[in-house]
Amino acid sequence: MRPVPPHSSFDPPVGLRNPHLQTILSSLKIRTGGEKQLDREAREILVDGGDGVRLLGYYTGQKTGSSRGMILLLHGWEGGSDSTYMMTTGGFFYRKGYDIFRLNLRDHGDSHHLNEGLFNSSLIEETHRAVQNVSAMEENLPFYIVGFSLGGNFAMRIALRNDAHPIRNLRHVVAISPVLDPRKATDAMDRGFFVYRSYFVSKWKRSLRKKQFLFPHRYNFDDLMGCQTLMEITDRILPRYSPYPTAQEYFQTYTLTGRRFSELSVPLLVLAAADDPIIPVEDFLRLEGNHHLRVQVERQGGHCGFLRNYRLQSWVPEFIHHASLHRG
Repeated sequence: MRPVPPHSSFDPPVGLRNPHLQTILSSLKIRTGGEKQLDREAREILVDGGDGVRLLGYYTGQKTGSSRGMILLLHGWEGGSDSTYMMTTGGFFYRKGYDIFRLNLRDHGDSHHLNEGLFNSSLIEETHRAVQNVSAMEENLPFYIVGFSLGGNFAMRIALRNDAHPIRNLRHVVAISPVLDPRKATDAMDRGFFVYRSYFVSKWKRSLRKKQFLFPHRYNFDDLMGCQTLMEITDRILPRYSPYPTAQEYFQTYTLTGRRFSELSVPLLVLAAADDPIIPVEDFLRLEGNHHLRVQVERQGGHCGFLRNYRLQSWVPEFIHHASLHRG
């Protein structure tokens, strides 16, 4: 299977066609104003990730007890269960009759205290185990995974592992603007529009400071606080606090390019934008797999943007609903 060239199912108004506007405006918290019910009725759950790892999640079940299935949402790097796209997507599908589980990756959201070890993106085993345990909460109902950006990368790796480590009620996996080549994504954030570098460097440093405060006997990131780029922090932190001596070895653990998807055993839908300022469109167009893989590349949408009107409503939930869930 090869993706088709970019097309125009998504058609934003003229004033919202800039990819940076799409990317930046999509994260505004004002967009979550109508999703208070999702948070108000959520139950905090600690999920077993194996080997003593605990991940924090929030479960919002249908009050009637009659559910169409469960949708697990995975956020992007330095996001969390309360990220705007998590709340708006979760709220949409909760109103459609689905139970929603918003899972935090290690050291994301308010979860830095739960595990002494530091997050890195190679930690697929603990995330997959946690997702399996969440799916077992409603093992007789259809289960779906939707991931955004780095969360999309995790979702795609879970799909790849499903044959060997099955989630028995898994019906469909959806990845929105997933990271495919982390080296390219890191370079794009460092060398592209300065707002992205500033935003992610600041958020990463804040996360590291929190980790150091909680575990001062293990971590000292003081010398990293002067770093100006993501790559500089990556190069310094890996040899000290990970099994990977170089960025090349580390990035390879979660690079998803080429023909990796020929052995897929579960439907996987990838949504991307040709104008994504972080993920090169060529990476999406070169993905190859079997009949389970579907890649849809829109001409516009930015990175996890896809805002369809001036009320900043997202096109993504409707796309997921029509393109994948009704098939499950």
